[in-house]
Amino acid sequence: PVPGRCAYFVERKKRFCKMTPGPGRRFCGEHGQHEGENDRKRIPCPLDPKHTVYEDQLQKHLKKCNSREKPKPVYFVQDINAGLKDGAEIPERQVPISSLSKEGLENLITKLKKASNGLELRLKEQILSHQALQEALSDPKNGESAFKHLKQQASILGNMEKLHLLGPGRCFVEFGAGRGKLSHWVDVALQNVENVQFLLVERATTRFKVDGKHKRRDSIFERLQVDIQHLCLKKVPILEKKKLPVVGIGKHLCGAATDLALRCLVESYTACCDGESEEPATKRFRTDKTEVASSNSADNECNKDDCKPVAGIVIALCCHHKCDWTHYVGREFFKSVGLGPLEFHYFQRMSSWATCGMRETTTRASTSQESEDETNDTEEHEQTFSKTEGGSDILQGILTVEERKEIGCLCKRLIDHGRIEYLQQRGYKAALQYYTESAVSLENVLLTAVPSPSLIPEPTM
Repeated sequence: PVPGRCAYFVERKKRFCKMTPGPGRRFCGEHGQHEGENDRKRIPCPLDPKHTVYEDQLQKHLKKCNSREKPKPVYFVQDINAGLKDGAEIPERQVPISSLSKEGLENLITKLKKASNGLELRLKEQILSHQALQEALSDPKNGESAFKHLKQQASILGNMEKLHLLGPGRCFVEFGAGRGKLSHWVDVALQNVENVQFLLVERATTRFKVDGKHKRRDSIFERLQVDIQHLCLKKVPILEKKKLPVVGIGKHLCGAATDLALRCLVESYTACCDGESEEPATKRFRTDKTEVASSNSADNECNKDDCKPVAGIVIALCCHHKCDWTHYVGREFFKSVGLGPLEFHYFQRMSSWATCGMRETTTRASTSQESEDETNDTEEHEQTFSKTEGGSDILQGILTVEERKEIGCLCKRLIDHGRIEYLQQRGYKAALQYYTESAVSLENVLLTAVPSPSLIPEPTM
C-alpha cells in the first residue's frame, strides 16, 4: 500500500484502497471495521447504499452527502413542458411489432399510407455551409468522424444564416447541448457581434466540454443542468434581466426531447406562463389561423412588453423511435387523420426501419429506453434494433428491406408533419429540409421555424 493510504486491498479493483486513514490507523473508516481495527458501527447510507457511514454520525453525514437532493434551480418547474397530464389516452397493452399478425401489420401500413396521402413528403435539399467552419473543415488533422460532425454543424449554421438568425441581440438556447459544440461554432460565427448570450441545456453532467474556449467578453455562456421537461425559460435569471429574443437550436435532439424543446419554446416561454399552476396552458383561444395559449386566471397574465417571441428554431431531428405520445406535440394532427396513441406507438417503432432497414447486424442494439444523453455525442444516432423487434419471420414474408426502409421514412415524415402543424398553428412558418447528405448522417433532416412577420422581435442592441 502507498504510505499514508488505507492498507486494505480491494479485490474487485485489484488494488489497495486510496482513502486516507485517521491518525495512527492503517485502515480507513470504511475498511477498519472489516479488519477489526474499529469498533464503531458503520451502516449503509440511506441516500446511497453504495457507501457507508458511522452510525453515530449519520445525521451530520446526511447534511453533506453528495447523494442528497440538491435545491431546485429557479427555472425548474415540474413537468411544465410534459404535455399530457394523465395516462387516459395511453393504451395499456402495447404488443411488440414482432408479435403482430400479418393482417395486423398490413392494417397498420394501410393506415399509415392513408394518413400520409396528400402530405408533402418530398423534402428539399438545403445543404449549406458557413465560413466559420472552413478552416476546421480543411484541417487534415480532423478524422472522418470529426469531419462528418463539422459538415453537419456548418450546414446548420448556414441554414441559420439564411433565416437571418445569426445576429446581435440574441440568446441562443442549445437543447441537448452535450459538450456544447454547436454553440461553440455559433459563437465563432458571431465573433464580431455584440450582446449575444448562450444557454446550454443538458440534464447530465458532461465531460470534455468546450465551454472553456469561449473567451470573448461580448458573449456569455451559461449551462442549465435540467431536464427539458422541467425547464421554464421565462424564469432563467439572465433572460429575465436582458429579455433577449431566443433562438432555439439543437443537433440530433433525440425523439421526445424535440417535442419537449418545442413546447418549452412556443408555450411555456412564448406564452409567458409563470409556471406555478399545475396546468401551465390549460385555456386556449383560436384566432384566424393561430392557436394561442393563454393562462386560466388574471394572476397569470404577463406584461407583453417584457415578452419577446422566439426569433427562430433550428433543430436537427433524430431517433423518432424514442418519441412518446405523452410528450408529442402533434397529437391533434394524428387525431385529425383518424390515428391515436396505439398507431403512434407502432409508427414510432417502425420509424427505425428508415435507418436500419431491418438488416441483421452485429452492431450494438439499442432500445427506446436509452436516454438521449447516452447517444448525444455518438457519430450518428443511427439506431438498430434486435432481431426480435424487427426481423421477425412475419416481416420477412411481407416486406423487402427497401419497402421497410420506405415505410420507416414515411413514419418519420408523418411524426414530423405533426410537429410542423403544431408550429404553424402557433403562428410560425415551419419547414423540413435535408441539411446534409445521407452518407454523412442518415438522420439528415432539419426542422426550422421562424415567427410570422408580425411576431418577429427587434434585435436588442
